[in-house]
Amino acid sequence: MDLFNYRRRATSEVRVGGTPMGGDNPIRVQSMTTTPTTDTEASVAQAERIIDAGGEYVRLTTQGVREAENLKEIAARLHADGYDAPIVADVHFNPHVAEVAALYADKVRINPGNYVDPARTFRHLEYTDEEYADELKKIEERFIPLIRICREHHTALRIGVNHGSLSDRIMSRYGDTPEGIVESCMEFLRICKREHFDDVVISIKASNTVVMVRSVRLMVSRMDEEGMNYPLHLGVTEAGEGEDGRIKSAVGIGALLADGLGDTVRVSLSEEPETEIPVARHLADYVTARAGHTTIPGTEAPGFDWLHPERRTTTPAGGIGGTCAPVVIASMLDGGDPATLTAESDGLAPDYVYTGQLLPERRIENQRYIVDFNVYGTLADKTGIYPIFPYNAMPFIPAVKADVKFLVIPYGADADEYTACLKAHPEVVVVSVSTHRNRLGEQRALVHELMAAGLRNPVVFCQAYRHTQQEKSDFQIEAAADMGALMFDGLTDGLWLMNDGTLPDADVTATAFGILQAARLRTTKTEYISCPGCGRTLYDLRSTIARIKEATRGMKGLKIGIMGCIVNGPGEMADADYGYVGAARGKVSLYKGKQCVEKNIPEEEAVDRLLKLIRSHK
Repeated sequence: MDLFNYRRRATSEVRVGGTPMGGDNPIRVQSMTTTPTTDTEASVAQAERIIDAGGEYVRLTTQGVREAENLKEIAARLHADGYDAPIVADVHFNPHVAEVAALYADKVRINPGNYVDPARTFRHLEYTDEEYADELKKIEERFIPLIRICREHHTALRIGVNHGSLSDRIMSRYGDTPEGIVESCMEFLRICKREHFDDVVISIKASNTVVMVRSVRLMVSRMDEEGMNYPLHLGVTEAGEGEDGRIKSAVGIGALLADGLGDTVRVSLSEEPETEIPVARHLADYVTARAGHTTIPGTEAPGFDWLHPERRTTTPAGGIGGTCAPVVIASMLDGGDPATLTAESDGLAPDYVYTGQLLPERRIENQRYIVDFNVYGTLADKTGIYPIFPYNAMPFIPAVKADVKFLVIPYGADADEYTACLKAHPEVVVVSVSTHRNRLGEQRALVHELMAAGLRNPVVFCQAYRHTQQEKSDFQIEAAADMGALMFDGLTDGLWLMNDGTLPDADVTATAFGILQAARLRTTKTEYISCPGCGRTLYDLRSTIARIKEATRGMKGLKIGIMGCIVNGPGEMADADYGYVGAARGKVSLYKGKQCVEKNIPEEEAVDRLLKLIRSHK
């Protein structure tokens, strides 16, 4: 894989109805209905809204045989209405349901974590090698009949692993690790390969973007080792809703798309399913527009491990680098009030404010400012103010006294010149900028140059956009996608977002903090790990999310899981502080960590009981 030049990974083509994926086909976008699959009218209406929004596949939950059999009626109604988008059955726990669904759906998704193994209970199980081999034999015996039905009926198959539903068997042998996630998938893929069944798509999803990205990277490497090139379905599961859900999805999915991975995308939002489609489409189109860019002659630094990245070792300067959480820098060039950079909803102020040639008339106490180096020299009081140098002003750095200095370095600058400067001045923070069509490639290439030269200066990535207030979602998606791989590679000591448009400055600042939180680099507010809902959802998901968010808005640093049912519930929110999980129709169970502490609470009481639980442990 080329770290610096974008090209899509070569995959096999998979037939999914009349809309194939993989191979030379464009990246497909899809969503999933939230209606009961036994409700034909509601399911057809929602599927048509998804397709009208641009969805190319529609997935429906199939908990039982009745739901699986009703796919035939739903497909017939869609075709009668002039819709030919493939429909996909989503199956958990019951292999027989998958076999029935394969008769009527264009693709069937199964979950290796619960296809044969019982549901995850977090029990540690001990297996001898012989006993483990016997368990794999059981999988093969139960899985091959489905493969044969799929082959006979030209039905594609998705092997969809969710981090939250790994079996206790996998967990006991491999732990809660990317290696365990990948092996859960490979067990099934090896059977497909032996059976010469190639209409297979794979997915590895998690609500934790770090786990998701590392697992997919490892999955691709493992497939390459074993001669497999199946296409990939990408998604961040339980991403949440609104801006946070969009940013989180774009960080994780965007990081993988940027490395050429992914043949179909679903953005899982706790909203109406058709709202997912424009987000997925913009994300896919934004990244794939890099194809055919001017070659970037980057060289991978010795010791860098794309599969197991660690944070780059740096010498801290001004709270940037070292073990410090990545900083946020904002711009204000009109001498206005720096308070406008802070979003009222969360009170997050940037760590540094760049003001160019003009300091603001009203300076906020303890706020740190960055000014152009020629202005810095004229200031009598330099307290809390730091100079920034363009690359061509680098010779002036030794003459300026400051605890922290910023130097803008574009990729392609003379490495010998800046290496000498940076080695002599560990107080210099590098600002990486790029106007290349594949800015990620250039910014990666620059940091790899620094690493190869043994430089330990921190690096802040500066990303510039031009969006109006009405294009806020596009701005968030693009900035998150551009930063994703840089953060997961361990290269990010700071983020500086610029926007030349009508988008409020506070929204730009909030987006920067949201991007860092989505990559688990800096926690500044409560994280809501909420599923998008489906026909399995056992309570009013969206109104519940709204109530919980409103009631916990000021509780910074918490992770709260809000799950519609038990399928991924305890597992996907395993690192959440508290969980709210549908247990039965209108009933909810509450969790503290992985432990269920209250069962089958009436829905109307559950939110208040969750708040009481949180307060009792504060």
